[in-house]
This record gives sequence, C-alpha cells and structure tokens, in this order.
Amino acid sequence: MGESRQRFSDEYKEKTVKYIQEQTKSVPQIAQELNIPAGTLHQWLAKHRKFENEPLVDREALRQKDDRIEQQATEIEDLKEEIAILKKAMHIFSKERN
Repeated sequence: MGESRQRFSDEYKEKTVKYIQEQTKSVPQIAQELNIPAGTLHQWLAKHRKFENEPLVDREALRQKDDRIEQQATEIEDLKEEIAILKKAMHIFSKERN
C-alpha cells in the first residue's frame, strides 16, 4: 500500500549537508544521487548549514571585490609603465660616454 517514510539521524543530515557544501554539483543532482527528495535536502540545508568554510555571497561584497580588482589592475598598469621608464633610463645611463 503506502510507502513507509525514511528516517535519518541528525548526524546523517549534518554529514549530508557538509557533503553538499563541498560539492560543485547542484542540490537536485545530489538528491538524485542520494535518492532523497531535493526539497528534503533544502530543508536540511536550512537547518544544519554551517558557514565555516563557505563564503557568503552578497552583492555588496562582490561589488567591493570588483572595485578592488579594478584598482589593482590600474595599479599594475601604472607599475608596468614605471618599469618600462626605468628600463629606458637604465639603458641610457649605462651607455659608455665618449
């Protein structure tokens, strides 16, 4: 008749959530792999998720990182230009004078 529901221990749920966080696969892919409904995995994630090694992604943090990358790219270009100028100066001053 009806299927009996599977019961999982909290330890199993926590290990599964940790596994999900370490994977690059999507939750539906992992749900299929483990034969557990994706909705159940999402509930486990909401309850057992720990953000120790998982970076929080928010728009402001991404914007700040993008700004920093742009500043660093500009600084790199400036430093390359300075190096080129110093190389030319070194070449000029290292020539023997007659």
